[in-house]
This record gives sequence, C-alpha cells and structure tokens, in this order.
Amino acid sequence: MSLTLFPGDGDVSSPDVQWSCIRFNSFRERLAQSEGFSLSEMWGFGGDQPWSGISTVLEPLLNHPDVGGDALSAADCAAMLPRLRAITDEWLEEPSEPVLQQHVQDAQQLAVVLRFCVDEDVELIFL
Repeated sequence: MSLTLFPGDGDVSSPDVQWSCIRFNSFRERLAQSEGFSLSEMWGFGGDQPWSGISTVLEPLLNHPDVGGDALSAADCAAMLPRLRAITDEWLEEPSEPVLQQHVQDAQQLAVVLRFCVDEDVELIFL
C-alpha cells in the first residue's frame, strides 16, 4: 500500500511525494526522533502519550492518518517548512547510511511540495 502527499490545486502536474506506508512510517519516526520523542509512544501509534504533551510545528504531519484525514492548510505547510529543512540539514551531517539517505531525499521532496502549497496557497492532501 502506498500514499501520496500532493497540493490540492487540481493540477496533476504539480509536485508530489510518494511513500509506501512502511517507508512513510519510518520517515515520520525519524522526524519524531529529531524532535526528541518516540512516535511509537504517542497516542494513535501504539502508545498512550497524548499529543498535547508535544510541542513541534511538525505535529500536523506527524499526528495524521497515513491515508485520508483532513488536508493540511497552506499555513500548516508554511509553519512546518523551516523546521523540515533544519532537520534535513541535521541529517546531512550524520554518517551516511542507505535509510538515512532515503529519508533525506524524501524530506527534500516533501519540502518542494510544502513550498508549492505555500506559494500557491493550497492545501496539502494525503491520498
């Protein structure tokens, strides 16, 4: 099973980012780790920790169903973009390994999609 994140502009030629559900989960686990918590301990991901105890601008991405759910607003995208880029820069400083390199590429592509959503003032859709 796979999922795609794409701008809600109705144009199929707009940028998007695609993952398998397993790879998307791995990507979000690494993002959460970079934010100082374990995604698997959070409510909705097998744990019982409430999201109200977490402070990160990435929460709309991290605390979201894999497929479906509400679209993220252009404002959400604008808030997440600088932090996503900062985390990507941190990852580039870590010793290279294949999974990390994939996460870097995924983060860079997601940044392109987020930037597009901000520039066009459209929502980010999960499908």
